[in-house]
Parts: sequence; C-alpha cells; structure tokens
Amino acid sequence: MPIAAVPEYLGKDFKTASPGQRFGVYLPIWTARADQEADVRKRAEAKSREGDEVAALLSRGMDTAIAALRARDRKPLAGLWDKNDFAARHAWNEVCALSAADKHIGNAMTQRQNQIFDHMPPAQGLRLHATAVAPFTTGLGNEHPLENGFAFLNPYGLPYLAGSGVKGVLRTAAKELASGQWDSQEWRHAEDPRHEVHNKQGQRLFDVSDLDVLFGSEALDGENHLRGVLSFWDVIPQIEGNSLMVEIMTPHQSHYYQDKDVAGSNSPHDSGSPNPISFLTVPPKSQFAFHVVCDSARLAHLAPDLAHNDRWKTLLTEAFEHAFAWLGFGAKTSVGYGAMDRDTKAEEKLANAQAEAQAAAEQAAKMANLSDNARQIETFVQTCQQKLVAMGANGKKDKANTELHAKARALSKAALEGADWTAEEKRAAAEALAEWLPQVVEVDMKDERKKLKLAVLRGEA
Repeated sequence: MPIAAVPEYLGKDFKTASPGQRFGVYLPIWTARADQEADVRKRAEAKSREGDEVAALLSRGMDTAIAALRARDRKPLAGLWDKNDFAARHAWNEVCALSAADKHIGNAMTQRQNQIFDHMPPAQGLRLHATAVAPFTTGLGNEHPLENGFAFLNPYGLPYLAGSGVKGVLRTAAKELASGQWDSQEWRHAEDPRHEVHNKQGQRLFDVSDLDVLFGSEALDGENHLRGVLSFWDVIPQIEGNSLMVEIMTPHQSHYYQDKDVAGSNSPHDSGSPNPISFLTVPPKSQFAFHVVCDSARLAHLAPDLAHNDRWKTLLTEAFEHAFAWLGFGAKTSVGYGAMDRDTKAEEKLANAQAEAQAAAEQAAKMANLSDNARQIETFVQTCQQKLVAMGANGKKDKANTELHAKARALSKAALEGADWTAEEKRAAAEALAEWLPQVVEVDMKDERKKLKLAVLRGEA
C-alpha cells in the first residue's frame, strides 16, 4: 500500500487531518518496499513467459528480483518513494472528505470575519453574499505531485479564495463596465482621469480616474504610484455537503503543448491520445461572503464624489453583480467554473440578525438603567410582546390562570405591597397590566381590574 512521505511515528491514519494536510504532506501516493514486493509477487504469479522469468528471479531472493525488475526498460518496477500512478488515481478519495471539525472551523472563521466587519463604521465596509452555481476551483497552478494543485488556507487546511484574486476579478469587471460596451450609467467615464493627486506641499502631481482611486494604479506618470482605497478580504467558502468534488479535464492535444511528435505532426489534431487529469473543486451551492473595506478618509480626500452618499458602494455592488454573472471567480472561469449568483436572502437574514442583536443590546442597556421595580414592569411587557409575536396569525391567547396570568397577578401584588414602590411606578404597573394582559390572556377585564386593584395602583381609590 502506498504511503505518505512522513515519519513512521505519525502512523498511517490521517482521517482527522484537514483536507489541505491530506492533500499535502499526508498524501499516500509514494511507493513503499511493501508495494514493490507485492508487485513482484503479482508478476511472478502470472501464467505467462514473463511470469516464469519473474518467478525464477524471485527464487533467488526478493532483493535480486527487485533489482532486476528496476533495471528493465519495459515496465520497470517502481522505485522506493517514486510516485505510484495507481495510488495517485485513487488518492483523490483521501482528500475530499470534510469532517465535522473542518465544517466547524470554516464556520468559526466566517463568524470571526463578520464580527470584525460589524464593529467597523458602516461607511467603511461593503459585504455581499453569493451562492456558487457551478463548481469553484483555485490554485491549480500550484506545484503538486498530482499535476494540479489547489489553494488551501494554512494552517487551517481549508479551501479559500485569496483577496488578491477577488480584487483582480472586480478590477476586470469595473473596466468592462467602464468601457461603454455594457449598459452602466454608474461606471460610464470611470476611466477618465478627473481627480487630482497632490503631494504634502499641495503641488499637483498627476490626475487619476475613479478606477485608479478605487483599485490603485502603477506608474501613472512613469514615476508615481497610487494605492487604491479598497481592501479585499480572503473568502472562506461555506462548503455545501461534507465533501469537496473531483472534476476531470481531458485534453486531446497534449502532444502539441508538450512538443511530442504524434502521427508525424506536432500541430494540434484530434488523433491525439486523451489524457484525463483530475483536479479539486468546491461543489455548487456553496456559500461565499465577500468583504470589502474602504479607506474612507483617503477616498474623501482623493474623490469626494465617490465618498458622497457611499457612491463607491453602488459602483462596487454593480461590479460584483457583473462578475457573478459574466466573469466568475477562481480558475477555469472561461469554461464556466466559478460562476455565482448574488444571495440577497442571506444578506437579509444577516441584516435581520444584526438588527435583532442591536435591539437586544439597546434593550439590555435600557434595562440596566431602570430601577428594580421598573425592571419588573418592563420584563412583564417584554414577556407579553414575545407571546403576541408567538401567537402569530391564529391569535390564540392563553387561558386564564396560566403562566402569564400568574405573572400579571404577581406584578400587581408586588406593586401593592412593596414599600419601595413610588406612585409613578405603581401607575406604570397599572397601565402595563391594563394594556397587555387582555391582548395575551383570555380574561374579563372588567372583573380583572377589580382583582388586580388597578384603581388602587393608579391612586384613584
């Protein structure tokens, strides 16, 4: 069985390692002594002339047989630590699986990004969500024994899309929209130099366009460079399912690209032998969250009109939507990989969660500033409000003498008997009981007012 190129004390079971680790140092594709011996025995058992020859070699010892078969020109025996082609074809299954720990780490990293982003001023950040509608792959050009690499974020060993790659796609999308070939009013004339850049002494150096301000530019006048105001974060895909995917490309013109003479011609033709090549992908329906941070102070200095009313967000959102539909992210986008749809539902869900968290924080701060008596009243009101929401469209109230009814009576008793209750707090308790109790509990309020002694609480009796 082929082994990974690691010390023996690490063992052979790497199922708990991350996909990136299993794709790297723990990939079991290297020929071991046991593989050589198994291959020799298999050849010796063959009912053929070659089998008889190998059996004769084996009778003189395993070392002799291995040395002789290694020296053959035709079908030589694999050497120690040579890549085992058979194992390489099956090694992809060792890489794809995602454990519960992998999923947890991916979710935790995304939550960390969201928390950092949420603590920034709203004018400085833009966040968009997208869902992959095709497989996504990146890092195929990285060197790897299996011919095609993949981009894993170390030390976590999970797939990611580098922020530099996001920036490159968005710059291309912006240039296409600014070219005039697409119906875009926002990006029209975005390549025209119309913003002046000055040095610290106030001297004008050169003019820049909206594209240069947002994304930066090199050597605008042969000497000076401009750093863009936008920063793009790495993207951690929330992978659909519990596994990565293996895709296969089958080039038929390898002889042309590798300069091999096939059928007397090095030019590309359909008679070339197909060469299946596997590569890793993130499956469709995986979720992507894009975060962009703007240096708002520099933007206001360089291009005030882009900072006004957050116009830069409008421009960038349009560029993202163009990239989702027409460009794609990652590698092999020209054949459809990396295509995405904007996920407005995910954005709304996150916005609602943020609004609820903000409301909860504000309510907690409000409660902290209340007296103990006022806090009891507010707690009763909140409980009734929650019940009202839970009732929904059916409007089914609680029966009398149940939990909410008991809380109402307890509040009334506390206000009536508490020595530290002020007249204002008693009136507030009476108003809360009169307003909320009939909305959530089936009671006769004419009778209930007497039992709760609301007139006494109001100071009317």
